[in-house]
Amino acid sequence: MKKTSGWNRLSLTRKEAIFGYIFILPWLIGFLALRLGPMIASFFLSFTEYAIISSPHFIGLANFVKMFTDDPSFLDSLRVTLTYAIFAIPIGMAISLAIAMLLNQKVPGVTVWRTIYYLPSVVSGVAVSTLWVWLFHSQFGLINLALGGIGIQGPAWLRDPDWALIALIIMSFWSIGGGMVINLAGLQGIPTELYEAASIDGANAWQRFWRITIPMLSPVLFFNLIMGVIETFQYFTNAYVMTNGGPGRSTLFYNLYLFQNAFRYYKMGYASALAWVMFLIILVLTLTIFKSSPYWVYYEGLRKR
Repeated sequence: MKKTSGWNRLSLTRKEAIFGYIFILPWLIGFLALRLGPMIASFFLSFTEYAIISSPHFIGLANFVKMFTDDPSFLDSLRVTLTYAIFAIPIGMAISLAIAMLLNQKVPGVTVWRTIYYLPSVVSGVAVSTLWVWLFHSQFGLINLALGGIGIQGPAWLRDPDWALIALIIMSFWSIGGGMVINLAGLQGIPTELYEAASIDGANAWQRFWRITIPMLSPVLFFNLIMGVIETFQYFTNAYVMTNGGPGRSTLFYNLYLFQNAFRYYKMGYASALAWVMFLIILVLTLTIFKSSPYWVYYEGLRKR
């Protein structure tokens, strides 16, 4: 009788599972070595005083106590980040949805316009920041020149504590191309029969938008909201290049303050504590949005409880 090897006796499902793990092995090694390992190390360092040139010294919860009781810069960075999120995320989502609806029309050359609106979102962050530094220049910037042309005295923008954060919020709309593409994909997935039926029933454009477009697009809006919250707390490049947190800590974003503690003040232990607090803030906000989703996110085919 011919003997069969152990490999041949395995079921097809088991063989597929083995090949699957072999194919993802490089990712697993990278995750364990470059992600999970540093995360565990940072968790340990968050309970220490560590200045790189000396060994970590365990201090318990002192970093977290200092953060909430004796560090005004931490509270300022949290305030700046939340203020930015409150204004930049909803306004950016509204603009990206409006542009996606315009680009969803069947008009000549629409693919060219889609490309034009998407291109700014793939340009390097440093290059974009440098461009906007000149656009916001108080004397030679195109924005103030345009305002002067209609009789308005433009502010100092990035050198004015009252306007610096507003300038960064305005700049954030430059990169709405990514959200626009996702919204456009969602719009194209809405059955046209729904709009036709609504028009026959006498629904006007606003009613069709509010009763059909928004409910059918709510999963896409939900995704964009989650990603917007996560990206806001990781906001760094533009603030670092354009203002470096100034003037007067008016643009001191949370992630920028974390970077300053780690690589300017060499307080690696305190920076690790800041990183874990940021992780918890993002986690709480994300879970809150997920918990609210049954009340405003509609999934076709699922009956609302």
